[in-house]
Amino acid sequence: MELLTNGIGLTAVVFLPIVSALVLIAIPKSQELLIKGFALISSIVTFVLSVLLLPQFDFSNADKLQLGNKITWIKSINANYEIGIDGISLPLLILSTFITVLAIIYSIEHLPEPKSPKGFLALILVLETGMNGTFVALDLILFFVFFEIVLLPMYFMIGIWGDKTVRSVAGFKNQIETRLYASIKFFVFTLFGSAFMLLGFLGLYYRGNKTFSIPELIELGTSGAFTGTFATLVFAVLFLGFAVKVPMWPLHTWLPDAHTAAPTVGSVLLAAILLKLGSYGFIRIAIPILPEQAKAWAPAIAILSAIGIIYGSLACLAQTDLKRLIAFSSVGHMGFVMLGIASLTPIGVNAAIIGMVAHGVITGLLFFLSGSMAHTYHTRDMGRLGGNMKLLPKTGALLGFTAMASLGLPGLAGFWGEFMALLGAFNPLDGLNVNIFRGSMVAGAIGTVLTAGYLLWMLQRVNLGEPSDEWNEMELHDADGYELAAWIPLVILTILIGVFPKLIFGATNDAVVSLLTKAFGG
Repeated sequence: MELLTNGIGLTAVVFLPIVSALVLIAIPKSQELLIKGFALISSIVTFVLSVLLLPQFDFSNADKLQLGNKITWIKSINANYEIGIDGISLPLLILSTFITVLAIIYSIEHLPEPKSPKGFLALILVLETGMNGTFVALDLILFFVFFEIVLLPMYFMIGIWGDKTVRSVAGFKNQIETRLYASIKFFVFTLFGSAFMLLGFLGLYYRGNKTFSIPELIELGTSGAFTGTFATLVFAVLFLGFAVKVPMWPLHTWLPDAHTAAPTVGSVLLAAILLKLGSYGFIRIAIPILPEQAKAWAPAIAILSAIGIIYGSLACLAQTDLKRLIAFSSVGHMGFVMLGIASLTPIGVNAAIIGMVAHGVITGLLFFLSGSMAHTYHTRDMGRLGGNMKLLPKTGALLGFTAMASLGLPGLAGFWGEFMALLGAFNPLDGLNVNIFRGSMVAGAIGTVLTAGYLLWMLQRVNLGEPSDEWNEMELHDADGYELAAWIPLVILTILIGVFPKLIFGATNDAVVSLLTKAFGG
């Protein structure tokens, strides 16, 4: 696989945020305006650099790794600084830099308690380096480092700036703060998955001519170098590592707690980008390196995905907390992503990638909206939020639009991922059990109905009806300029992707077809 150019631009996109975070820490705490301005400028420059990759990227060769480089890093174990992007990683990289800009814009006037802009914004920038690096890494050790970098910033973001309410938890003698419980649970679950993933990487290294290079391991995997019990065990541990991050049912239980406890921007970044790292790992590493095992595991992944779709929808119907409802909706939406991946077809994998982008845009906006409503009303209880359209008409209108996009309304971004995932499941890769996949497709179709049900039910409870008398004595403020500046770009992107899905498919299709052809033949 050819690597084009010297990779300076790609390296800048990855490391500029963490360098900026170090500079940010050096700025005196009293210079709050400078801290916020510097963080915003840094994120904008990083986003602009990622966009400048587009004219350099050769879309006619989107199946080839481009704009990267390979430099010796740890010679003793043959680990290299190997980076590059293709049509699969390009949209996700730009999504990461784009969402980070919006998160910082929102944070300028909506910092969570305790109000410490230096620490909070520095964590966002460190998080961005981990996210961007994961999408460009082409060495397993480098991938693992970036994959794990995101763990600590999110842990501290939830643990320090999260929900301070207390709760009783089985196994704890005394009540514990929601944010501490959620941050510990997030850390333990993801670290558990990562430990297994690292075991898989080490297995591939020792069996794969002692290389961590993903392109080289793909060449070995597609030529049949990894077979038998070894390959099955490696795929199993990779599955555990990536499935926790997605998260797939039943490894999802950390997600609702983390989302509910996280500050608004933490929930946005978690939903929009961090959940994509696991599904991206399946596409970039597990499937192309271990194609036969991917084929063997595909029916089980399809069944778990279908269960996740139904479970997530039913769990949403049981929620009273608006933010927790949106959190559970991610379980269902990522179920569609994994169902598309499990089909091992170009339609299904393309559906997964556009589904990841759409989910990042739409659910990110939903978390922005729910966070601002919670800040305004000082509650997330949907039973108390009735009549929102009369009290906060701009926020209510945006909530209605985003809910329509989330339920998969044609013409909006959410439609393509769900519809095409179901198409991929109807005609999976030759040799897969058609009955299992078509059963999963039926479950997914039922899930779309349930999704419409819980989102319309949410809108009826939150937006419609008469406002409660308790709000009469409160001075409520609708969306301000900073909020709209963070939200309107997501609205525009939701419409653009819905009307012009080629914005994503133009980059992904050739890369997906090439990957699957190499893995499973033409």
